[in-house]
Amino acid sequence: MTQLLEGKVIIVTGAGGGRGAKGVGECIALEAARLGAQVVVNDLGKLESGQSTAEVTTEAIKADGGQAVACLESVATWTGAEKLVQCAIDTFGRIDGVVNNAGILRDKIFFKMSEEEWDLSISVNLKGCFNVARMAAPHFKNQNSGAIVHMTSSSGLVGNFGQANYCAAKMGLVGLSKAIALDMERFKVRSNCIAPFAMTPMVIAGVPNQTEEDKARWRVISRMKPENIAPFTCALLSDQAADISGQIFGVRANEIYLFNHTRPIRTAHSGEPGWTAESVIDRVFPMFKPSFFPLERSMNVFSWDPA
Repeated sequence: MTQLLEGKVIIVTGAGGGRGAKGVGECIALEAARLGAQVVVNDLGKLESGQSTAEVTTEAIKADGGQAVACLESVATWTGAEKLVQCAIDTFGRIDGVVNNAGILRDKIFFKMSEEEWDLSISVNLKGCFNVARMAAPHFKNQNSGAIVHMTSSSGLVGNFGQANYCAAKMGLVGLSKAIALDMERFKVRSNCIAPFAMTPMVIAGVPNQTEEDKARWRVISRMKPENIAPFTCALLSDQAADISGQIFGVRANEIYLFNHTRPIRTAHSGEPGWTAESVIDRVFPMFKPSFFPLERSMNVFSWDPA
């Protein structure tokens, strides 16, 4: 029986293993290989022993009878992304899919955030996704096929405290994905986003666990496993998802979401000579106010225990 991803070459960034808790990228790489894909495992991490985390995942795939190669290039640089895609071509002869999963947290309340903390987050969480997708795009275009899955976040889609850099990058990723979907549609290349909910090494290292609110957040997140993200991601990479592009999904334990896109929800019109500041205050603000979105964090919207 043919496996779902048999014959496909998939790059998974941020897919290193061996760090105790499993990561989303690690689980996706393992699942893609189990489904027949040849996997390029990308990660910069190293364990205390000096072993590459990318090699840990690669070895696990090979031990299970799969095919994989480790690549330690940085997605945050143009040349690193170029070498990553070339690694797929040199090793397996083609590229069929990219999972832009690599990410970092540099949380800080906005008025204390440094330029370095901003730039580093944007360079990995947004620019890194552009770099890898851009390097894969000519190959996808030439073969008239390809799939890209970007990992966004409810922090960007909804909002979160102390994450201006991360929120901006993850919301920017939604715009990038839609632009790729539109530009590459004629070449049968698709681009989608997933907001994953999972307890991962990045969350453990980067999310505070001091206040009662923090601890309540941890209690919910700890019940969400990174393994839950992999099946849906692999389904999007398959030929059976060839007509799905430009969408935003969420995966939270055994729940799968489809997010809406920003569209006008109320309109106000004025005859000539148009609006004045005073008439906006008198008419528009009161008209729109019942439809304003509350200032919420992700946990306010996803407040129930995961199924």
